[in-house]
Amino acid sequence: MAKRGFFAELNYQAQQAEKRRRQQEAQAVRARSSAVREHERSLKAAERARATAARASDAQRKAAEKEAARLHVEARTAEVEAMNNDLASSYEDIDGLLAWTLGTDDYVDLESLKVTAEHPPFDPGTLGTPIPPVSELVDPPEPTYEEPPAPKGLAGAFGGKKKHDAALAAAQAEHQRQIEHWTITKAKKHADLVAARVVREKNEVNRLMKFAESQAAYEAECAQRDAEAMAQNEQLTKFINDLAFDVEYAIEDYVGIVLSNSVYPDVFPVEHDHSFDLASRELTLQVAIPEPSTVPSVKEYRYVKAKDEITASPLTAKAQKDRYTAAVHQVAVRTLHEVFEADRAGKIHSVALTVGVNRVAPATGQPEYVPLVMVAADRETFNSFDLANVVPSATLDHLGAAVSKSPFDLTPANTSRGVRQRGQ
Repeated sequence: MAKRGFFAELNYQAQQAEKRRRQQEAQAVRARSSAVREHERSLKAAERARATAARASDAQRKAAEKEAARLHVEARTAEVEAMNNDLASSYEDIDGLLAWTLGTDDYVDLESLKVTAEHPPFDPGTLGTPIPPVSELVDPPEPTYEEPPAPKGLAGAFGGKKKHDAALAAAQAEHQRQIEHWTITKAKKHADLVAARVVREKNEVNRLMKFAESQAAYEAECAQRDAEAMAQNEQLTKFINDLAFDVEYAIEDYVGIVLSNSVYPDVFPVEHDHSFDLASRELTLQVAIPEPSTVPSVKEYRYVKAKDEITASPLTAKAQKDRYTAAVHQVAVRTLHEVFEADRAGKIHSVALTVGVNRVAPATGQPEYVPLVMVAADRETFNSFDLANVVPSATLDHLGAAVSKSPFDLTPANTSRGVRQRGQ
């Protein structure tokens, strides 16, 4: 059996990512459902009631406790409703496995797989911000000389001149000291300014160099992404040409892409393996489905107030077997449909399909694959069916399929008659 090719694997991973996104959205929608909202509201109300009861008088406390108990029951009831909604959704998904694909065109436009490199915006961080220039120097004001006033009147006549001369000398000396200090301070500020400008210019040059390096690294990364996208697109172009000219690997890989697009619900995961023979133009396809024990078996959940617990009532054995059997048949018909619908060019003339379960053999303890449906179908016959109106089990019988008598019990399909009884 073939492994997924390069583009099938890329597509598979993209589909898985999209599947996870849809699941998250679905979970968010369910979280917003009325049952869940009511559950959350009731829980909060019950908590408030319990808090009120703790603060209240005996009579108030009893009333609050009664209200808290009522709200607790509401919360548990809402929880059960949410669980039953999820359960119903799971069963709806299983019962509609074939319908899931009928509204979707399974053809894959390979040109749509071509990619364009996506580049994040260039973000140099702090390197993109120029270092601010050093502020211009503002010189301190030059000291002014203020001469002491000359003595007047009698003060000047009795020794005033001598005191004035002394004051004058002191004032001149002080002014001279201030001038010298101002000159030194001014010179130092000018020297500091020159030094700061030198440092700033050095840091700015360093920033510009690192900015250029960062930009060059970003452009190199962009070029690398562009080159990888171009190489992938060239490889895809070759793949498209090989498919057009019936190169075997290309047909096989295209089927891998188609099957990777076949998204099943989480509750019923499916895996595919396949190989293609160009000489016979037959696709051999093996499908692995979940074991019956992994499929939900609960009929409904209910809240038992007396025990304050949620219990589950099981589906009847018949209901479990009927649902699982129907799912097996739907997977078989769905897989044939997806392959033939996707192969517009008619590269595949027939499909030999096996649907089964991987398990550990109870007798040997070794892994084994249990076939539950084995069927061969040719394109012309299968494409004549109106799948919107078929019963899958009847379709398989019409195709002469070998079908397990009890898929739920993992009874292998009986292939003693072969699987090409009709339309050989």
